[in-house]
Amino acid sequence: MASSVQARQAQSSLSGFPEWLPAGRIVEQSFLDALRATFELHGFSSIETRAVEPLSELARKGETSKEVYLLNRLQADPDGPEEADPAKRLGLHFDLTVPFARYVLDNAGALTFPFKRYQIQKVWRGERPQDGRFREFIQADIDIVGDGALPLHNDVEVPLIMHEALAALPIPPVTIHVSNRKVAQGFYQSIGVGDDELIEVLRIVDKLDKIGRDAVAAELTEAVGLSADQAERALDLATITGTSPRAIDAAVRTALGEAVPSETLLEGLAELASLLDAANLRRPGAIIADLKIARGLDYYTGTVYESFMAGHEDLGSVCSGGRYDSLASNGKRTFPGVGISIGVSRLLARVIGAGLIEVTRAVPTAVLVAVTDEAHRADSDAVADRLRQRGIPADAAPNAAKFGKQIRFADKRGIPFVWFPGAPGEGDSVKDIRTGDQVPADAATWQCPEDDLAPRLVARGGQA
Repeated sequence: MASSVQARQAQSSLSGFPEWLPAGRIVEQSFLDALRATFELHGFSSIETRAVEPLSELARKGETSKEVYLLNRLQADPDGPEEADPAKRLGLHFDLTVPFARYVLDNAGALTFPFKRYQIQKVWRGERPQDGRFREFIQADIDIVGDGALPLHNDVEVPLIMHEALAALPIPPVTIHVSNRKVAQGFYQSIGVGDDELIEVLRIVDKLDKIGRDAVAAELTEAVGLSADQAERALDLATITGTSPRAIDAAVRTALGEAVPSETLLEGLAELASLLDAANLRRPGAIIADLKIARGLDYYTGTVYESFMAGHEDLGSVCSGGRYDSLASNGKRTFPGVGISIGVSRLLARVIGAGLIEVTRAVPTAVLVAVTDEAHRADSDAVADRLRQRGIPADAAPNAAKFGKQIRFADKRGIPFVWFPGAPGEGDSVKDIRTGDQVPADAATWQCPEDDLAPRLVARGGQA
């Protein structure tokens, strides 16, 4: 019997702070375990950073700083450092990249580069809660960081690993869309758009799927001051997609018209072509070029990623990231990196909310040991202990009701087996309550079927 997975909104719930019922928590833990397994398979080390960072550090990342939760004591200490110096105020981290950059600087002398890390942690962001967006949520990041330089082959390594991790989950297929900031920057330079307008142009073009071509063209001309021709060329660039490096290059040059490609554009196209060639060879279909992808944070300098789940494109990107050639710097050493991040809670909210997954049971227990009567509860406890010693999750029945009621108790929870201690001089037996089969059994030797040892996830209409 499969258990449906639902989120419960209690009367005391706070908007934007998700809490799962036990079946949902099983899904969450299963997802996190699968992600860890893939990341470690590829040599990434796990780290965890503190939940708080100096507000001055968090506020350096632009608009997101408006969403930072501040850390304050209920009763402020007038002599505390945060009162004496507002620059020392602390905030909860809103992503894992900012604390990771600080971690690299703090531990540069002890780390071996290139450093491959994964980090699965909660983050907090004071934005308006809506479908798939929370104020408290789990992120899962992987990054590769170099000391002084980081070869470009890492730009393809990171998204392919993340694609492998997502493909191991019982969810619809995910495709990673990739572009290069140098392509966009170099293209706009080539058609005469100034660097001062570049960030605003990228921000507006990023809305293409939401508001349409005409609305984007109007914003580019009215809000930024681009000519009608420049706006059309920008939109032509943004609509270029595909997996063939040669076709992408040809389409970009067509969008340029008579304009001469800048060195930055040529460099970006070469990097993008290298990534696509490697991805097509190693994991065909995993990555597609999408030249409207720009990413909003200023520290991305080259390759950028966003990803979409088939049939659920309305959710937006389920994981994103890119290359940052100055992740961290201490003035003497610079640490470039490339990384990608999954919004795990965002993904779970859709998977659970849309009923895409069921669990075979909502409790870890594989065997319920029946209790004949309270005078013999110790016998049932002894059986449960022997089963647990052998790695079989077991529990004794909560009360010595009639066996029929104890079986119904197990059935309601999805527990597949009920164990019946034998009378004095008789052996025990175990019953598969799904089929009704009951056989003699010894707690020291009985083998629980592998599929029943732990709850399993079952994709709706598919296999676990």
